[in-house]
Amino acid sequence: MSAPRWPWPTLMVQGCTSDAGKSTVVAALCRLLADRGLRVAPFKPQNMALNSAVTEDGGEIGRAQALQAVAARVPAHSDMNPVLLKPSSDTGAQVIIHGQVRADMNARDYHQYKTTAMQAVLESYGRLQQQYDAVMVEGAGSPAEINLRERDIANMGFAEAVDCPVILVADIDRGGVFAHLTGTLDCLSQSERDRVIGFVINRFRGDISLLQGGLDWLEAKTGKPVLAVLPYLHGLMLDAEDAVQTQQQKGDFNIVVPVLPRISNHTDFDALRAHPGVNLHFVGPDAPKPPADLVILPGSKNTRADMAFLQAQGWPQYLQRHLRYGGKLLGICGGYQMLGQHIHDPLGVEGQPGSSAGLGYLAIDTLLAAAKTLTRREGRFVNADAAVSGYEIHMGVSHGADCERPVFMLDDGSVDGAVSPDGQIMGSYLHGLFDHPDACQTLLHWAGMDNATGVDLAALREASIVRLAEASEGLFKKLMTINSYLSKQYNI
Repeated sequence: MSAPRWPWPTLMVQGCTSDAGKSTVVAALCRLLADRGLRVAPFKPQNMALNSAVTEDGGEIGRAQALQAVAARVPAHSDMNPVLLKPSSDTGAQVIIHGQVRADMNARDYHQYKTTAMQAVLESYGRLQQQYDAVMVEGAGSPAEINLRERDIANMGFAEAVDCPVILVADIDRGGVFAHLTGTLDCLSQSERDRVIGFVINRFRGDISLLQGGLDWLEAKTGKPVLAVLPYLHGLMLDAEDAVQTQQQKGDFNIVVPVLPRISNHTDFDALRAHPGVNLHFVGPDAPKPPADLVILPGSKNTRADMAFLQAQGWPQYLQRHLRYGGKLLGICGGYQMLGQHIHDPLGVEGQPGSSAGLGYLAIDTLLAAAKTLTRREGRFVNADAAVSGYEIHMGVSHGADCERPVFMLDDGSVDGAVSPDGQIMGSYLHGLFDHPDACQTLLHWAGMDNATGVDLAALREASIVRLAEASEGLFKKLMTINSYLSKQYNI
């Protein structure tokens, strides 16, 4: 049987706000298209996020696009997110083009650079067009951000450049959904308004019949259809693009993670959030620090600055007390570097050149370098019969006596990590440590959890993608049968 004819070779999903549901709508449509035999690629022209993934071709992209690739059942590739911005301060970011570090820029310099960045975006889009039956595009933030419209490559600037239709998504759970949609349209030019083919109202809960009057008003006022009203789906386990996802207390085993100003790849803790026996505390600035069985120092985009934050927030004193009472301490990537004696940055890779003292719990020193390590990893624990899988994203190299006691033996013959002489403190460069069920179980057992078990995060993620797709069937069918004049408008 031949695959059904999908009428939109390129379709862009934009949102009225950040976190309106663009990523999940794209993921759902990717899965629905893949289920019908089409080769579909996710695409986000420009992403700003500190949660990233390593692709099959050795590049770095936002985690949302990696998740969407899983939904599409295709390998993640750097072309799926050709421009990634990783903020290192309130005004500066590392600029990653086609998966590789290009430069560090402040906001003003990057604004001028956007013309060059757009060429990279169009190159990647062109390659995906040639390889796939459909390209599902995710916008960034909102197209109504007037101050960002000049040289825009993330929203309508891209849609206009490639002449693709746009779906506009709004989150009704936030309130003001009709104002969000009509207000966004009012901020667009006429040609941009014309390419919006309809609306998706996301995260609805309640009696939908009570919403009908508003939907009728919206369609009459704008002349555009409401393509779908998607339900609020509780309990989804999906990779967050940036915002830290907190979790309600549930288990008896307490794990504490400080929320650093430049925390990166906090998706490392998704398996712990889902674990029924774990009570995961994300501790923000000036918040009380609860007792813990395990403290995990997360990754950081600016290790020295976040080390200064830990000191100012009293974390060294808390950690001393935690260790004195027998608690375990784990550092991941930047958190691993903080566990050492010193962090040296002579080139100013993450800020002003210089050196900072670490916490001094591991006998290692870290030297930050211009070359960035981007590697997928497979291996096993040195001192346990358990597999681990993960990825490295860092710009530092750590050496020292405690590295002679590595945590992992990797499949390429190299080793990773360090353990303190008493076995109470551990550090590793591997992100995704807890994602493999065996590794999760082994780490929780090391940390002191009785009858520790693992969590199959991949299975939970897959179940969530299936739920998203099922909830979006109506949207898919509407897009398959949308008015023929829209197809003619976009030369389908």
